[in-house]
Order: sequence, then structure tokens, then C-alpha cells
Amino acid sequence: MDRIRTPKRITLISTGGTIASRWQGTGYAADAGGDTVLASAAVPDGVAVEVVDLFNVNSSRMTSERQLTLLRTVREVLADPDVDGIVVTHGTDTLEESAFLLDLHHDDPRPVVFTGAQKPLGATDGDGPGNMYDALQVAASVRDLGVLVVFDGRVHAARGTVKTQTLAENAFADPSAGPLGRLGFGRVDIRTEVRRPAPLPAPPEKTRIPRVDIVMHHSDADPALFEAALAAGARGIVLVATGAGNATPEFVDAVSAAVRHGVLVAVSTRVPAGPLAEIYTGGGAVDLVAAGAVLSGTLRAGQTRIAVLAALLADATSASRPDLLRRLIAAPLPQSDAADGKAA
Repeated sequence: MDRIRTPKRITLISTGGTIASRWQGTGYAADAGGDTVLASAAVPDGVAVEVVDLFNVNSSRMTSERQLTLLRTVREVLADPDVDGIVVTHGTDTLEESAFLLDLHHDDPRPVVFTGAQKPLGATDGDGPGNMYDALQVAASVRDLGVLVVFDGRVHAARGTVKTQTLAENAFADPSAGPLGRLGFGRVDIRTEVRRPAPLPAPPEKTRIPRVDIVMHHSDADPALFEAALAAGARGIVLVATGAGNATPEFVDAVSAAVRHGVLVAVSTRVPAGPLAEIYTGGGAVDLVAAGAVLSGTLRAGQTRIAVLAALLADATSASRPDLLRRLIAAPLPQSDAADGKAA
């Protein structure tokens, strides 16, 4: 007699996005609940799905408050030991930010898998059903990988993964690395080790969300918008610099003044791929770091902002926050790489 296999219990948390969007007369907007989105897709064999409708918004309307609500909901769901994993359906515009925030706080071996769609619900050539099937399969199959993004047959780590295509179905990638693995022929093939810092405790439920702004450097740029962010009450600022993290002496002065007043400043880059590095002076990364800014490694602006936000929300002193931010940004090397580095 064949043994009856217990289904894997996966909770689907629905937040809206294109995967839940239908025509509104002038354009598309999220309006379908999780049950409707789930019904559009096949469910892998041996998987049982429970749906939580959290909210239903286009992801361009995502807020830190909603992201923290999502974080708390994930933790509440995982408090049930019988749940095997979670799938979060989310709009693609800010998916990379929500996934990374959850990853910074995720302390459970069970997976949280983000997915979505580039084409709306009910499209004859829609990508949502396939992405949903794949995400459920991954959520039922893997452990100890943190928060993941599953899209177009690929499995990505939340860290470093950003939206790289506005409309194409292969919407997500880590431009500085590559996918963790792929899906195909009914299996999940993970090929790369995940690098994550130790997770943060969840922020208190009643917490004041600090303002964190993003300012971009460009030809002819001056610190006016940087200083406007400070005047608006920003407790953290991400400077999107050029190249490997370069700006001007005027920005260096503005960063130095902000840091002296307890503002947490990080430097990212508008270049799609590669790490930041202390190479240039004259307003470059050498000077920005000396002024107190933290370089963002291979994280780009949106995820760097999330790291700054998480550091500000953490129970840390103002003086220790730059070191905490460096830890959140710099994912540790795998043991083999660390050993090789020591041997060198």
C-alpha cells in the first residue's frame, strides 16, 4: 500500500500588484483578492494553500508602514509550526524593497518567496500563473535560504535582486551576481550559496517610522536637494553617486554636517552593477567615507534605503548605527571564501 503523503502547507499572502490587476476603464489597478489570483494558477501536487488578503495596492503605493505590517504578518504566520512556507504576491515596482526588508529580519529556516507578474490578471499570455506555480513549488521545497524572489523560472536571493526590466517577463536579476537557481521539469535546482548577515529582531509594533530619502548626484548637481531632505526631517539619506561612489566636495561638506547631527548617510551608485570602492578623492568615495558616509557595497538605491531604515528602526545608539549599517550591507562570505581570504 502506498503511503499517503501529507501535503505541504503554504500560506499565500496577497498584497496586490499587477498579478492582481484588472482593467479599470483607463488603465490597470490591483483589485483582485488572493483567492482569485490563486485560482488563475495550477497548484503543485502535494501542496495545500491558505490565503491571507493583507492589502490590495499597486506597489508604487507601497509604504514603510505597509512593509512593516507585512513583516509582522509573516512572523505571525510562521508562529504556526505546521506551516511549511510562505508565498507573497507583490507588485514588481517595489518588490525588491519589501523582500529585502523581510530578509534583513527573517530568522526562520522556512522560506518566504516573493513573486508577481508583468502582465495583468486574465491576460491570455499572462506570466502570473506560471510565476505563482513556481513560487509555490519553491516554498514547498527549500529551507535555510532566507527570503527569495521567484520570477520567470529563476530563483533569486532577496539581497541584491532588483527590477531590471520595465515590461519584459524576466523582470528581476542581481546585476552584480546571478540567480541562486532555476526551475524546470518539476524540480527546483539551487546552485549558489546564500550570503546573509545575522537577522535583526523585528521592530516594536508601535514604532515611529523615520524619514529616509534618496538624493541623486549628476552633472551640475549641488547639495540643495540633500539639504532639503534634512530640512524635511530625514534621519537617513541615501546619496546615489556616480561611478564607484563619487560626488563633489560640496556633497562631502553636506554629508559631514548631516553626520555630525546624527543623520545616517549611505552612498549607492546609479551604475547598474559592481561594488562601490574608495578610489577617488576630490569629492569621491574616499572623502565621502571620511565624512562619515557608509558605502552600500553592491546594493542599489532602493535596497540601500531599506538597510538605512532597518538600522534606524533597530534598538541601537546613534553612534553604533553606522557599524550596524555596514553589517547589514556587507553580507558575510561563505566559509570556503573566508578561509581562502585568510590563506591569502
